[in-house]
Amino acid sequence: FNHASLHAEMAHYNFKTITVVPSAKDFIDIILSKTQRKTPTVIHRHYKICRIRQFYTRKIKFTQQNYHDKLATIISEFPKLNDIHPFYGDLMNVLYDKDHYKLALGQINTAKHLIDNVAKDYVRLVKFADSMYRCKQLKRAALGRMCTIMKRQKQSLQYLEQVRQHLSRLPSIDPNTRTILICGFPNVGKSSFINKVTRADVEVQPYAFTTKSLFVGHLDYRYLRWQVVDTPGILDHSLEERNTIEMQAITALAHLRAAVLYVMDISEHCGHSIEEQVCLFNNIKPLFVNKPLVVALNKIDIVGPGDLGVSAKAQLDRLKEGGVPLVPMSTVTEEGVNEVKTQCCELLLAQRVEVKLKGKKMPDVLNRLHVAVPIPRDGMERQPFIPSSVKARKSTAGGGGEAAYKKKLEREIELEQGDDYFLDLRKNYLLEDDGHKYDVVPEIIEGKNVADFIDPDILKRLEELEKEEELLEAAGVYDSEPEDEEVLETREKAEKIRRARSLMRKKSIAKRSMNYPVMPRHAAARSRSRARQAEEKMETAECNGDGADPMDDEGSVWPKLIGKKRTRSQSAARPHSRSRSVSRLPRDQSGLRDSEQLEKARKKMKSSQSYLLRRRGLMRGESDRKIESKKPKHLFAGKRKSGKTGRR
Repeated sequence: FNHASLHAEMAHYNFKTITVVPSAKDFIDIILSKTQRKTPTVIHRHYKICRIRQFYTRKIKFTQQNYHDKLATIISEFPKLNDIHPFYGDLMNVLYDKDHYKLALGQINTAKHLIDNVAKDYVRLVKFADSMYRCKQLKRAALGRMCTIMKRQKQSLQYLEQVRQHLSRLPSIDPNTRTILICGFPNVGKSSFINKVTRADVEVQPYAFTTKSLFVGHLDYRYLRWQVVDTPGILDHSLEERNTIEMQAITALAHLRAAVLYVMDISEHCGHSIEEQVCLFNNIKPLFVNKPLVVALNKIDIVGPGDLGVSAKAQLDRLKEGGVPLVPMSTVTEEGVNEVKTQCCELLLAQRVEVKLKGKKMPDVLNRLHVAVPIPRDGMERQPFIPSSVKARKSTAGGGGEAAYKKKLEREIELEQGDDYFLDLRKNYLLEDDGHKYDVVPEIIEGKNVADFIDPDILKRLEELEKEEELLEAAGVYDSEPEDEEVLETREKAEKIRRARSLMRKKSIAKRSMNYPVMPRHAAARSRSRARQAEEKMETAECNGDGADPMDDEGSVWPKLIGKKRTRSQSAARPHSRSRSVSRLPRDQSGLRDSEQLEKARKKMKSSQSYLLRRRGLMRGESDRKIESKKPKHLFAGKRKSGKTGRR
């Protein structure tokens, strides 16, 4: 029996692959419909009795086998609490109650055996049935008893389906890999830390118990994969008083071989004083045995370690005296977050290596290793070969030792010079004359040297031009005049115009995106209202200085229509743009040459319409009566061969 394979299986236990558990009603419907579909459905009383017995025996056995397979799948796929890792065993006990879980699986197992026994009994009884009626009744009784047994498992199936759904949502935690376990009071910054060091996205809110279950994130350190487990907050009271949320954290602390990161809020914004947090640390300290431990002092962006009171400092000093490393950090400014992560990883790595060295496997590994030491073939002493160039460098370095003549690396030069460092690749060129190292390399374009086309006095002219510019600047040629109020007002108006334009553009884009009918381009524009026309005429009259009163009868713009009837001539004088065109022909007459062609077209239209109506049964008369065949021949004639029986 291989223990390593068992551990590997437990570590990668995939709860997401558990098959869905149907309800009792669905279970029965699935099995009975499958029996109906997969077994023969036609039997006659004149068949031999052995054939009839075989027909009904097959149905009973098929139903029993389907029930057996489905129930066996449920029992085998759900994890056995004794076989899985103790961490998962205790976690399931906390979440689902171990006794209830075992009882539900036990009832399903009992139902499976009962169904098997019912099928066995009724198959035996069918062998002694002497008619088709008795066989059928025995089959009905057998299937009925099986369905009754399943109906009684309604509660167990519902409970197991809820457990399956919750198990599938549990994070995939490997109990044997490198793990950092974060714990502490609620709202101290545990979830913020896991969000910073991993790609996990745990909800962070400014109130307690935001995290109600275990969350897992992953990070890389020293080319190794690490898992970071975020646990719900723990309150300082006895084990019996802890709720399900807190017990998840306690289970993880008890069973996972991990580096424990205890997070403390030194600003006391979490609602718990430093004294309370130290008290909780001491209460759960037995769970930290044989585990690397780091205490992170979070929220130093609010209150630094130096700003704490005397009693708070005394509490922290007591922790430090106990050999616990205290690392200040802030998940807001990310100050000290990397240091906390590095310290946790280093401590856990050192412990894991130490455990492996003390393990039973180490002697087996060391026995396989052999360090070969060469045996001298004679007594002659052979000195190592040192090149002459190295010897010359040693002699010039004097008595400074190896460091004196060691060549400086480019990286060391960069660290020395800092920001002033410049990567010089030409200093290592091997040329006959070292003075040529920094010569300008000629630039050739289309076979011609660019330097031949450059004025040799260009630098001198540039200097003269720069001096001239400096003199002009000193004389104040380029000084701008102070802006007066008019310019400032113009600029302000321009800014308003720009803002209004951008607003109009945005409105236009929003209008375009709206879903409403657009007016076609060729549609006639709406004429202005009479009131608007009157206003324009009044303005014109005022400009011309006619002095006519717009409300006067003679000079009025529009007639006073109150109490007056419009004459025929006024009606006829309405502009054509407002009226419908009288020259346009009706649609049924347009495109036809004369009245004869129009009459012919109407007759054709009428005959086609009547044909369609008659075909659809809307114009059916006595002469159109037709009696369809009551028994179509293709369904009722000829011998029926083996094949589909769906029409029976």
